[in-house]
Amino acid sequence: MAKNILVAGFEPFGGDKVSPSEMVARGFEGRVVAGRSVVARVLPVETRTLRERMETVLREADADIVIGLGQLGVRTALSIERVAINVLDFEHADNVGVMRKGDSIARGGPEARLSNLPFDRIIAALHENAIPSSISNSAGTFVGNQLLYETIALTEHAIPPVVAGFVHLPYLPAQAVAAGSASTPSMSLELMRKGIELVLEAVVPWMDQRPAAPSAIAAGAAGGAADKKRQMWIPRGVKEVER
Repeated sequence: MAKNILVAGFEPFGGDKVSPSEMVARGFEGRVVAGRSVVARVLPVETRTLRERMETVLREADADIVIGLGQLGVRTALSIERVAINVLDFEHADNVGVMRKGDSIARGGPEARLSNLPFDRIIAALHENAIPSSISNSAGTFVGNQLLYETIALTEHAIPPVVAGFVHLPYLPAQAVAAGSASTPSMSLELMRKGIELVLEAVVPWMDQRPAAPSAIAAGAAGGAADKKRQMWIPRGVKEVER
């Protein structure tokens, strides 16, 4: 039985009253894309609770495709993030007033973690449909970067395998007007939603065509009918989260 897709966005932050990542994520709740059910979640912009919240969300969603969404107003297109770095260095505090400057996400963790999305396939699908988009090699140092880093850490040894990625979204037009539309890029909500739908439609068949890992094959053979209810295993305590 196919697992779900998880799309996770963030609530508004930095004084904004809306968040395109929240609006896009909520638009997918309960939908079926490429034959998969989509579970949507909206996360608070809180660095200290992010890992624990994401671990809970992953267990509840029973997903093997996880796409995080964030807002980055300086971006001119959908930015498909390749790299999450083990650094928190905020320009402004999170939504509960926590400020991080030059801190690690995880003590002793890798300096960077790489998304395992099929980037070429995704960009080709977006460009074929005239969606402005590009691969980004810097997810910044705010909570979006943290979400990608933590998600990869939590799912890298999951059985069956999980594909984890993150997309930064531009401002909505109204946000660009408020920020100074003469120099601030923006994208319509409709175009963002279409772009993320295309991302999912590109990932699902690629995921379905991947050969099963040897451990997953063995588990399936041993589990029989009872394995149908098996939940995704996510290891706890991969790395200690710095407080």
